[in-house]
Amino acid sequence: MNLKTFTLTLASNRHIEGTSTQLRGFFATKFNEYALLHQHKADKFIYSYPLVQYKMINGAPMVIGINDGAEVLKQVYDKYDEIKLGDEVYEIVERGICVKNQEFGLSEKIHSYEFATPWLALNQENYMRYYGLKDGGERFDFLRKTLTGNLLSMSKSLNYQVPDKIKCDVQVNIRKRRLKDVNVMTFIGGFHANFIIPDHLGLGKSVSRGFGSVVMKNDPEMNFNNIYQS
Repeated sequence: MNLKTFTLTLASNRHIEGTSTQLRGFFATKFNEYALLHQHKADKFIYSYPLVQYKMINGAPMVIGINDGAEVLKQVYDKYDEIKLGDEVYEIVERGICVKNQEFGLSEKIHSYEFATPWLALNQENYMRYYGLKDGGERFDFLRKTLTGNLLSMSKSLNYQVPDKIKCDVQVNIRKRRLKDVNVMTFIGGFHANFIIPDHLGLGKSVSRGFGSVVMKNDPEMNFNNIYQS
């Protein structure tokens, strides 16, 4: 299937320092009438895959709208002259816009991806299960299954029925960080899967806040003989 994406990048007349959470907060406050910008409706959280996602990629703010989210972003992307991130206000001097119809879904080929932002793969329950596994191989099997679950959940929210088995493998390292004043375990690195994902879409948890953004890369020398099949 194809996804319609609207990617917005912002530039100021000075270096922008801030987080994807602060970027999300700006748009959510400025345009509160659009539920897809903040994942809340009638004071209830929308638990489906976020159709608007906020990123800080190499210090540059990026917002991606998908399908209905693309339509919302198209309506608001130029309705402000500055953004406030934390205590800092930045004048916006340039907007980059890219509108595409992009392929998404199961592929006959194996594709390589890297995480442009850390992958938040585990909730508290799975965190304890992961640490309860003593063998490194068991831990990687657990992460492979988690990645498969992420892809299936993402597909379901985007109304795509996966027609066959997902094959994937992960090559990641642990990186601990703070999220909402809580220590969390994230992963950096990449993965391989027989699945096509548009660049900078997120996998895992806290996707709307920028976690788990993926970028496809060319890696023709990879050996996929032992690729995991769900």
